[in-house]
Amino acid sequence: MRLGGLEAGGTKMVMCTGNEKGEIFEQMSIPTKTPTETVPEIIKWFSDKNIDALGIGCFGPIDVSPDSPTYGRILETPKLPWVHYDLLKELQKDLKVPMKIDTDVNGSCLGEMVFGCAKGIDSVLYMTIGTGVGVGICIGGNLVHGMLHPEAGHIIINKHKEDNGNCICPYHDSCFEGLAAGPSIETRWGKKAYDLADNDLAWEIESEYIAQALVNYILTVSPKKIILGGGVMHQERLFPMVRKKVTKMLNGYLNTKELKDMDNYIVPNSLNDNQGILGAIELGRQALEEAK
Repeated sequence: MRLGGLEAGGTKMVMCTGNEKGEIFEQMSIPTKTPTETVPEIIKWFSDKNIDALGIGCFGPIDVSPDSPTYGRILETPKLPWVHYDLLKELQKDLKVPMKIDTDVNGSCLGEMVFGCAKGIDSVLYMTIGTGVGVGICIGGNLVHGMLHPEAGHIIINKHKEDNGNCICPYHDSCFEGLAAGPSIETRWGKKAYDLADNDLAWEIESEYIAQALVNYILTVSPKKIILGGGVMHQERLFPMVRKKVTKMLNGYLNTKELKDMDNYIVPNSLNDNQGILGAIELGRQALEEAK
């Protein structure tokens, strides 16, 4: 198989060709501008690559239901030029190969399950904390979709008693993304996360918010492994803090082999930040199989 992968992000578009074994042949990224500027560049790049199928992991919200008449269309995104843009249709019109699309974080979850640290595990939660908070979930081998797709970055959590900052989400007063994403950290402290390495209180507050969110996810979707990625999680001191707080918050209510081995339950991503593009490759493989 010669498969194409597209990781369509709000900042950049990453394109690659590869195969079902996770081998990447070529890779290129371009800035995400308007659809009229960006999509022709994507089509041009793939047009001479002789791909058999294309998988796409895209920023959202996006219609991910194959049965929907608007499957593959971007919905009410804050990236205004892309609102209601029919990404899948425009790519299909020119490239004419089987395609499958999902959210970027579901793609990252899939990449880790097929090629990374969650290989062989059928129920996994992947969370990225950066400019925003995104959560991809796979339960019983199926990526989670429902009315739409998980928007678990916007669960409501309790503010830390020493947090004098405000939730920066325009929709919610106390949601996870609004309190814990990179822009919130910068607003609270006047510095970007990578400049706060020595600020113990900053990471005490951040680990509290991450732990609250993970406990909610553990109690609702019961993943067998949790993978944390994104720029904020490059602060590696967060991992032991989060594991300890999750254990404390669960307070012995659950007793599983996974929770007894927290170091291997809540882990960093394992694919050198290629989990998203490798997940897109796997979506392309699935598209080809489904087209047979």
